[in-house]
Amino acid sequence: MTRQEFDQSLSDAQPPADAGVELTSLWWISKNQWEKAHLLIDRAPGSDCAWVHAHLHRIEGDDANASYWYRRAGRDKPNYGLVKEREVLLQHFLDQ
Repeated sequence: MTRQEFDQSLSDAQPPADAGVELTSLWWISKNQWEKAHLLIDRAPGSDCAWVHAHLHRIEGDDANASYWYRRAGRDKPNYGLVKEREVLLQHFLDQ
């Protein structure tokens, strides 16, 4: 999926069926649906999912929980804002 396709899909009621768990969680948070994004990613294994999970807790303002998930992801907490972090996450998952 390209970034343009991802952005266009945000006008749909449901995420793209082939998006994968990480992109689907990012899709829900892009639509300001934190609970849906968190419920989806909370059950998902792997360091990439932990990275998205960390981002969600950072959005929530729970820095301690976010730090835990960054450690699980094997990543440092970024020293830039949430908007840029979401861009980095989308670029990472859309480039795969």
